[in-house]
Amino acid sequence: MHETKRRSLLKGLTWRITASITTMLIVFVMTGNLALVAGVGLADVTFKVLFYYLHERIWGRVHWGILGPEPKTTSSSTHSAASLLSSSQKHLP
Repeated sequence: MHETKRRSLLKGLTWRITASITTMLIVFVMTGNLALVAGVGLADVTFKVLFYYLHERIWGRVHWGILGPEPKTTSSSTHSAASLLSSSQKHLP
């Protein structure tokens, strides 16, 4: 299965919105202070996007667990789930 870049971007944005709303609701329930909710919400989005970017850049330098290029696939599946599982287990330590 292949996912388009637009779909991945939309999923990331909707998750970020969902997570930030959750954080803001928790702050509101605990404090009832809308100014604090807005401040925490802004800080939440800003810092989490920044830290996610830094996390991705750091992991981009880590070579552990990378097996090689993805095999090319055709539109019709030529592998069963069992054969995919057994071939992936060959690479386990």
